[in-house]
Amino acid sequence: MDVLQDYLVRARASGAVFARSVALPPWGLTLPGSIQLSLHTVLRGHVWLWLDDTADAHRLLPGDLAIVVGGRDHHIADEPNLTRCVSHEQFWARTSIPNATDPEASVFLCGAYRLSGDVGRSLIQALPPVLVIRPSAHDQVHDVVSLISRELQHSAPGSQTILDRLLDVLLVLVLRASYDQSSTAPRWYRAAEDPRLGHALRAIHEQPDRAWTVPQLAQLTAMSRPTFARNFERALGQTPMQYLTDWRLTLARDYLLSRELTLDQIARKTGYTSPNAFAATFRRHHGMPPGRWREANTQQTE
Repeated sequence: MDVLQDYLVRARASGAVFARSVALPPWGLTLPGSIQLSLHTVLRGHVWLWLDDTADAHRLLPGDLAIVVGGRDHHIADEPNLTRCVSHEQFWARTSIPNATDPEASVFLCGAYRLSGDVGRSLIQALPPVLVIRPSAHDQVHDVVSLISRELQHSAPGSQTILDRLLDVLLVLVLRASYDQSSTAPRWYRAAEDPRLGHALRAIHEQPDRAWTVPQLAQLTAMSRPTFARNFERALGQTPMQYLTDWRLTLARDYLLSRELTLDQIARKTGYTSPNAFAATFRRHHGMPPGRWREANTQQTE
């Protein structure tokens, strides 16, 4: 079990190419903060990208890639000038599209992602508001962007499927690059790379329904119980049993919101012997029973 893969699968990350754009100066567009996660890459020319202050704009060149976390509107233009920016609906409704071979043209790709539930939010919360990656010529990100560029230039049967999969690959590469470079990466990401603690983390994620004990998890890491417990808490900021409970409740919240399982099924899938035991733990952590929590949070997301 790959812990990052487990997060991505459970977050049900869905990617979609929502625009390949060609623009001649002056131009600009604004993308709403309601987009949970945006990804932009330049295929030709350049673009400027910023959130609130044009003084903090990032200039993106061919091969560069930027990822923007939702919450605030962000802007893309040929120059960091807000007066040039129109809504994304207006920009993509243009009746006259420039020729991509024009030497003054900028060609760029925008992708949007939605990651479901608490698992998805935890992945996004560890990212900075804007992350810019400038890959080297032999970097994996550079290779994937080149593949996207070639696929867009020579459209053929199945192109949309290929583009969707390539954007999925880009998302994983960007998350890895961000976590590797950031001091605020999720603690589980660092711990999963530990040659011994990683065994315990993967076991918890592979079998969250198992009645794990600290000695059982310690045995997987070839450490004594006290050493394992001490190292685990130092690495993750919580005890093994606290991590196990938090992960189970994270899964339970996503199951509740999906409405695909009964409370009895959720209890079994998250390692509780009965719906009552599950409900008691859930109420202790969230201040209300699972059914009432589901109704309250379903209303907030509608």
